[in-house]
Amino acid sequence: MSGLAAALDVVGARWALLIVEQLLEGPQRYGDLQRVLGAGTNMLATRLRELEAAGVLYRLPLHHNTRAYALTERGFALRDAIVALGRWGAEQT
Repeated sequence: MSGLAAALDVVGARWALLIVEQLLEGPQRYGDLQRVLGAGTNMLATRLRELEAAGVLYRLPLHHNTRAYALTERGFALRDAIVALGRWGAEQT
């Protein structure tokens, strides 16, 4: 498997990179991610579990059954790729 194929296995699913992009700004609560991204509850929960299992993000312990998420070093390593993809996308419009 190529390096690109391995990366896409982790962040190639719909919403994955958008979640990481939001978390580059700092830890965020589940509800805030859902509101900003507009992702469905089931989809967002699934992607967060997948990204957590892949070591891209982790859950922060909060009170009252509230969940928040933050990037790991592996997640922050995606910054340059996300910026480059954003530039590329902006040039295509």
